[in-house]
Amino acid sequence: MNDCIFCRIVRGEIPADVVARTDDAVAFRDLNPQAPVHVLVVPTRHLAAARDAAGDDGALLLGRTLQLATRVAGELGLDANGYRLVTNTGAEAGQSVFHLHVHLLGGRPMGWPPG
Repeated sequence: MNDCIFCRIVRGEIPADVVARTDDAVAFRDLNPQAPVHVLVVPTRHLAAARDAAGDDGALLLGRTLQLATRVAGELGLDANGYRLVTNTGAEAGQSVFHLHVHLLGGRPMGWPPG
């Protein structure tokens, strides 16, 4: 999708503070952090939301996106105290950019339930 902001970040058309990249996903710092560590991890292939990751290809893409998120969490020192991985699907869930993405949040205690 040409005008998707996350697709443009993946292609390098919009600058971002990229912390990690694989062939399948890119991790970059959120511009509006909700925790001391707030990284977005997006697949390099455009999918609007988690519900669009159908079949074996979708499962592989989701797995590799989560795998990068957990790798980044370790690299940023979040393993010892914990972190949260969140993906929102749809406007009522708080999704504002319709490109599948995982929020990696850490560096402070997280409450439950969220929202």
